[in-house]
Amino acid sequence: MSTSVDAADFDPRDLRSAFSQFATGVTVVTTVTPEGERIGVTANSFTSLSMDPPLVLWCPGRHLRSLPAFETATHFAINVLASDQHQLSRQFAAGATDKFEGVPLREGVAGIPVLEGTLATFECETTARHEAGDHVIYIGQIVRYAHAAAAPLVFHGGSYHGTTTHSSEGS
Repeated sequence: MSTSVDAADFDPRDLRSAFSQFATGVTVVTTVTPEGERIGVTANSFTSLSMDPPLVLWCPGRHLRSLPAFETATHFAINVLASDQHQLSRQFAAGATDKFEGVPLREGVAGIPVLEGTLATFECETTARHEAGDHVIYIGQIVRYAHAAAAPLVFHGGSYHGTTTHSSEGS
């Protein structure tokens, strides 16, 4: 049974637990600095925003060490992970020196690294940034995309999960 909590009584850990009840897909967002350094981070704060024009958004936290690279980048790629790619999620979430080590890549628009073998990729030009609490909202216009048919990697309640397919038609 759920319990309602009023704003005055919010506990950050409890609020995070409530947020974690929303299952999300898992992505790796990549970019390249003007100096050519490849940057990549795991993110689940991604959504489609508009079909006309084709826009997506993602929301990195202000604490992200690589945030300055995204602030100066003109483009980024959203790489949607498939169910068997949880190790990529962990690799790009870690503080490794070269997060791209051993990862099959191709060069995308404006030189951004695009991960090979993912469920979908969206190569985007950054069109807007909006400050929002302890995060920044990045909006990108899709310049190129690709997708494959496979099961997605899902994150819920602090863990990775598989999915079960159900028909969207009535029973």
